[in-house]
Amino acid sequence: MTQRMRQGAVAAAALLLGTMAACSAPGRPAVPHGPPGHGAASASGAAGSGAQRGFTLVASGDVLPHDSVIAWGQEASDDGDGYDFRPMLAGVKPVVSGAGLAICHMETVYGEEDGPFSGYPAFVSPPQIAAGLRATGYDSCSTASNHTLDDGADGVRRTLDAFDRAGLKHTGSARSAAEARRPALLTASGGARVAQLAYTFGTNDQPFPEGQPWAVNLIDERRIVADARAARAAGADIVVVSVHWGTEWQTEPDDDQLGLGRKLTASRTGGRPDIDLILGTHAHVPQAYEKVNGTWIIYGMGDQIAGTMANDDGDQDGRGNQGSIGRFTFAPPAAPGQRWRVEKAEFVPQLMDLTSGRVVSLPRALRDDPDRDDYREARSSITEAVLSRGAAADGLTEGDG
Repeated sequence: MTQRMRQGAVAAAALLLGTMAACSAPGRPAVPHGPPGHGAASASGAAGSGAQRGFTLVASGDVLPHDSVIAWGQEASDDGDGYDFRPMLAGVKPVVSGAGLAICHMETVYGEEDGPFSGYPAFVSPPQIAAGLRATGYDSCSTASNHTLDDGADGVRRTLDAFDRAGLKHTGSARSAAEARRPALLTASGGARVAQLAYTFGTNDQPFPEGQPWAVNLIDERRIVADARAARAAGADIVVVSVHWGTEWQTEPDDDQLGLGRKLTASRTGGRPDIDLILGTHAHVPQAYEKVNGTWIIYGMGDQIAGTMANDDGDQDGRGNQGSIGRFTFAPPAAPGQRWRVEKAEFVPQLMDLTSGRVVSLPRALRDDPDRDDYREARSSITEAVLSRGAAADGLTEGDG
């Protein structure tokens, strides 16, 4: 959690179209089952269903289970021996489950069902978190982060196995070379086919497992563009790229973020952008939203779940418990061969409330309790960061939580 973003080594190969077409890894459910009416979907959901319709995509920031978070999950279980993370996320469930497609970011890896578990600095988290994310309404999570290799190949395997059991798609880390070559392929409510790709700046100098250079995707501009083009060629209407990047505790996106964001959003094939949305994590504080070359970038969504956070000076910093949910309403192309358009862009301020151990949707919470000064201050801080690069002029508004 202390490293600055750096470019990863050039990946060995781009996506293979044939393996992308068969997107389900062994044991991964081909059709994740979501809450009624939600947009969890199979890769074949659009086939034969007639004209595609618009949908809303939501995305949120780092799930970072410190020791206190693990303890809260245990306290919420029926018998006190297991773990239940559904109550922790209940406050944002209406936003997440109400979308046509929902994406999260799992910062850490999982242990065995009964532990042992650990928080910072080498995280090993309860696998029951995956079921909590799925119950909240998430369809897919990025798993590429600087903590992906905290417990080596076993940690990666346990994490992705738990996602498969929960019916959550995942992208960014892999149990095999074939799995590493394909994104998460999803179908949103309305039939749009969405590909999610994910990459990280590094692994905190943790070595890759022997013979597994594909265990986690590292950021490389050429690799990302090639992967996005392959996803498009395989039938993706919308390509979403999740990137773990930036400088921790810095609200302003750094030069690497700005430069890579410009290059990725400028990439086009046949006049059509190769990437339709960029979702950033890692900084642990809310960062700006910005429309660059006609494409929305969230430089950093901040943390969704985290315990008490200490900044680089060792001081407790409440910004580490602040975040935003991005919500983008996509409309079908105006003409064949054109891109899906974002016709509405929103952010929903959220807070990990350390007094209750729960994630709070701040617009909703302040409607219910307008006298909470701490909620009002957090909302103001998040809004200032989100709008700091002029996104309001491009139509970004605060969404109803």
